[in-house]
Amino acid sequence: MTFRVRVIVTITVAVTTAVLFACLSSFLATRNAVQRSSDESLYNAARSNPVNGEGTSIAGVLFQIVLSNGSSYPTAILPIDHTLMRAAEGHSGEILRTVEVADSSYRELIVPLAAGTILHCDIGPCKLTTNAAQIFSVNITGQQHQLRVLAWRLILLALAGVLFAAILGILAARTALGPLETVTNEIEEVAETSNIAHRLKEGRNDELGRLRRVFNHLLESVNDSQRMQRQLVVDASHELRTPLTSLRTNAQVLKRADRLAPDELTQITDDMIAQVDELASLITDLTELARGLELNSETEVLRLDELVDDCVATARTYARTRNVTIKLDADSCAVDGHRDRVVRAVNNLLSNSIKFAKIDGHVEVTVRAGVVEVEDDGPGVATEDEPFVFDRFWRSPRARSQPGSGLGLAIVSQVAQDMGGLVGVTRSSSLGGAKFTLKLPESDSEAPD
Repeated sequence: MTFRVRVIVTITVAVTTAVLFACLSSFLATRNAVQRSSDESLYNAARSNPVNGEGTSIAGVLFQIVLSNGSSYPTAILPIDHTLMRAAEGHSGEILRTVEVADSSYRELIVPLAAGTILHCDIGPCKLTTNAAQIFSVNITGQQHQLRVLAWRLILLALAGVLFAAILGILAARTALGPLETVTNEIEEVAETSNIAHRLKEGRNDELGRLRRVFNHLLESVNDSQRMQRQLVVDASHELRTPLTSLRTNAQVLKRADRLAPDELTQITDDMIAQVDELASLITDLTELARGLELNSETEVLRLDELVDDCVATARTYARTRNVTIKLDADSCAVDGHRDRVVRAVNNLLSNSIKFAKIDGHVEVTVRAGVVEVEDDGPGVATEDEPFVFDRFWRSPRARSQPGSGLGLAIVSQVAQDMGGLVGVTRSSSLGGAKFTLKLPESDSEAPD
């Protein structure tokens, strides 16, 4: 069943139910009102002349007496049946009912009379020697006819309501789903042509307008993603070209290895090894960036203080080559994440600070409540460079002479983004160099010891 058919069926059922409920309520209310009017006439007659033996009528209400032996006074107007006889014999209480006689309908009130009841007869007061019943009746044939006419009119009205509901459902579905079909056609066109530069007209501020805006935002995200992918390929190609060119040049020189002095041969070999290491590092960084948003494995609770402590222990080995001292101050805290990615981010921050710290310099690391701060005594980051520090392949003019691909801090930024955290850089107030702050959301669970 299509969505259009479901809309039509829903509207038809809703309107039909409302019409049927209204018709049924109207009929029941009218019938109850007519019946209540007849019943009030019978009770009023019974109160005004409860024990009158005369077979007359009061305001259109007929009344008579039926004795327990089946005789009546005056002659029976309505049939005497088993129910009436039980009341006359004193076996039942007051009865209010509707009876059919030939083509006529009567509303009837039966009031039992006990033996000894005084009646007002033509010859004067009369005393009942047996049980009896007094019957009050009113002809309701006309009211019943009017109720039947009303019922047929309401049935016709209900059928017209069903037809109207179906037409209304079709019109409503066409009106409501027309703009939706337009949006669907535009989306299908985008899917078929792969033209992600296309944008839908946002239209009014309603649900369809919101759908258009959300889809436009999706197209912008896809467009940005593709642009970033293309830029990554271009930047990676540019970064790969330099070491590959150097490798090619050195390889060509090695073709004349027999003409080179041993020192020159050693220098070329060392250069090639360094260039291969640079290529391997660049490929590792590119792989890390490429898989950043594709991690589907479950996160784990990590003791951030212990993780940073392990990273600092590893970094101190590299720091000794420049005689850089690393000081760690860590409080116990836990975060949810992927261990290898968090380790990579922290290692990148430490490597960056060690690289730019002074010879015989200092690096301070602080861990508090899911926040890792890494400070150094190097030249720091210029204020105008701070917005670009975490961009891919970006390197400040003063850092271009240093080894590296410009992807380390970009990986830190991506790890923070994937974990719902933040990363930033400012000037260190204590050491005077750069101060990098990695803030990760704390875990609600306790980390295993």
